[in-house]
Amino acid sequence: MAVLGDLGLEVVLGSAVLAGEGYLAGPDAARAADLQEAWCDPSVAAVLCVRGGYGATRLLGLLDWDAMARAEPKVLLGSSDITALHRSFATRLGVATLFGPMPASATISDPEGPEPVTFTHLRAALFEGGTPGSVTGDAVLVPGRAEGPVTGGNLSLLAALCGTPDALRGEGRIVLLEDIDEAPYRIDRMVTQLLQAGCLDGVRGLVLGSWVNCGDPLPVLAERLTPLGVPIIAGLPIGHGSPQFCVWMEAVGVIDAKSCSLSGMFRNPDEAP
Repeated sequence: MAVLGDLGLEVVLGSAVLAGEGYLAGPDAARAADLQEAWCDPSVAAVLCVRGGYGATRLLGLLDWDAMARAEPKVLLGSSDITALHRSFATRLGVATLFGPMPASATISDPEGPEPVTFTHLRAALFEGGTPGSVTGDAVLVPGRAEGPVTGGNLSLLAALCGTPDALRGEGRIVLLEDIDEAPYRIDRMVTQLLQAGCLDGVRGLVLGSWVNCGDPLPVLAERLTPLGVPIIAGLPIGHGSPQFCVWMEAVGVIDAKSCSLSGMFRNPDEAP
């Protein structure tokens, strides 16, 4: 709360934010009610998910999507498990959402202070409505240039959403993939699931973010994804780890393999320079 206050934000906590129920951050109904109340409250400018973990998928059937569609769109910030909300807000509400660091993440809540690059990027994304500059990686798996709305997120969540109304739809889009604590064989299994489910059919390009504690997943990612024949860049600091950059989901992005970068993402296209 102190860090967010330093940004000039007035922080309002959901009533169940400190609740707990086994491996969940409180009862499903309470968490869904907090999310819906915040999204539908006209005095709230942004809904910031405190942390990831597990449990977001359990909320999707409990939200009154008609009521949320009537509310004025605002910022939804989160990553990791919050991938489920990014997907549902895209498919059910058609709004752009912000995939980025959460208040309880180490990059923001470190007692020594927020990681400066992450914090600067988050500030710009929240207050300027876009991703400042470009996010640069360190490997090109397939060269080329691609442009399209950005979607995707955490690979484990995208695999879990296969067969649901909020499953990944990559056609005409740039797909971001990242994960943490997954062995290469598990990454293989989940990517294969996305491929066999048709989630990556018609994709325009792929961005591979951070793979913290995943060994060396690039060989299997290259083997499974390069046959798609679209530009693929890797090693971008998006997802987990530090620094952690922001990405506007459903905003138009551009992959430029020459610079190994993803750029151009603005929540409102009219805000782009």
